[in-house]
Amino acid sequence: MTSAETSRENTRAAALMTGSMAFFAVEDLFLKRAAEALPPGEVLMLTGGFGAVVFWILAASRRQAILSLDALHGVPLLRNLSEAAAAVLYIVALAFAPLSMTSALLQASPLVVTAGAALFLGETVGWRRWASILAGFAGVMVILSPWDAAFDPTGLFTVACVVVLAARDLATRAMPARIGTFQVATWAYLALVPAGAGLMAVMGQSFVVPTPGQWLGLSGALVMGLFGYYAVVAAMRLGEVSVVAPFRYTRLVFALLVAMIFLGERPSLTTLIGAAIVVGSGLYAFARERARRLKEAGRP
Repeated sequence: MTSAETSRENTRAAALMTGSMAFFAVEDLFLKRAAEALPPGEVLMLTGGFGAVVFWILAASRRQAILSLDALHGVPLLRNLSEAAAAVLYIVALAFAPLSMTSALLQASPLVVTAGAALFLGETVGWRRWASILAGFAGVMVILSPWDAAFDPTGLFTVACVVVLAARDLATRAMPARIGTFQVATWAYLALVPAGAGLMAVMGQSFVVPTPGQWLGLSGALVMGLFGYYAVVAAMRLGEVSVVAPFRYTRLVFALLVAMIFLGERPSLTTLIGAAIVVGSGLYAFARERARRLKEAGRP
C-alpha cells in the first residue's frame, strides 16, 4: 500500500472514529434521560436485551456461536463481568451526575488502560508516558475538586467506571483470537440484563412500563449505540491505531455540546480545565507511543 493510500484510509478512519464518538454522545443523552425517568437498572435490562438480539443475529450470520462455554470461564468471563459492572456504574453516573462531568472523567480511560497494561501485562511504558498518566490523574482530581465545598460525590461513580472499563479493555486484549467480535458484543449486551436486574434489587425498585416517548428514547439509545459501535470497529480496522485512536477524544466535545444544548448544563471552569489536562495528557501519551513504534520499525 502506498503512502497516499495509507493517508486516505487514515483520513476515512478518522472520520469514522469522529462519527462514532458523536453517536455515543447522543446515546448518552438518550440513556441519561431514560435513567432519570425509569429505574436505571431497567434501562440496562432493556437496552441489554434488545442489543443482544441484534448482535446475536449478526454473530449467527457469521457462524459465531453464542451459546459457548468460552463465555463462562477465564478471560472472557472476566471481560463480561467487567462489562456488567462498568455498565451499572455508568448508568448510575448518568442518572445522578451532570453529563458534562461524566464525559470529562471518562476521557481518562485510555490513560488507565496504559497504566494497567504496564502493571499487569508487562508492556513497556517509558517515564514520559508515566508522567502523562500522572498528569491525567491530576486532571481527574481537578474535575472532581474534592476540596471544594460544591464537591459532587456522584462523580466517583464515573471514576470507578473508568477503572473497571480498563479491566475490561485489558481482558479484551488477552482474549483468544478464535473468539469473534460479534460474539464478544453479544455477551457484553447479555451481561447487562442480570446486571440491571441486580441494580434494581439493590435500589429496591420494580419494573415500570415505559411510555411511548420513553420507548422512543430507549430505541434512540440503542440505534445510536449500534451505529457508534459499527463505526468505531470499522475505524480501528481501516486506519492505523496510533493515528485514529486520538480522535476518541472528540467524544468530549460532542458531549459538552449535547449537555449544554439539550440539558442546559454549564460546565464549571474546573471541569473544563481538568478535561483539558486529561485530554492533553492522553494525546501526549498517544504521540509517545506512535514515536516508539516508528522507532522500532526503523522509520523516521
